[in-house]
Amino acid sequence: MADQTGREASPRGSVAPAQTEAEFATARFRALSAEIRGCAILGPDGVLAATGDREGWADPAADLLRAADAAAGGAASHAHVATEEGEAFAVRLAGLAMVAVTDRFTLASLVLADMRATLRSLVRVAEIAHEAA
Repeated sequence: MADQTGREASPRGSVAPAQTEAEFATARFRALSAEIRGCAILGPDGVLAATGDREGWADPAADLLRAADAAAGGAASHAHVATEEGEAFAVRLAGLAMVAVTDRFTLASLVLADMRATLRSLVRVAEIAHEAA
């Protein structure tokens, strides 16, 4: 499933998060459920953080986002793909993207909501750090 509803922008504009902030966000998201196999957060320049090998996520994450965009006819705000082996999710928010892989039959609405919450929190932390600098 892909949905083109546009990108949700931060009220103060996009501020790139630091790599350490993104790494903390991926670890926190991964800890939410044993059903989450892994995830990655992407910025405009590629993978900011990921569970496991960051570079190993780059091409598959980009491929998932491109396929979602093609299905939506533009920039997809989110996507969900299920196979017999597991499920893949993608969410875009404020210039960032997050992809995640889970076990099969994971509650999709909860995973997508948690991904959005993770990105919103990451954007807020980046904005606070930017304002403090």
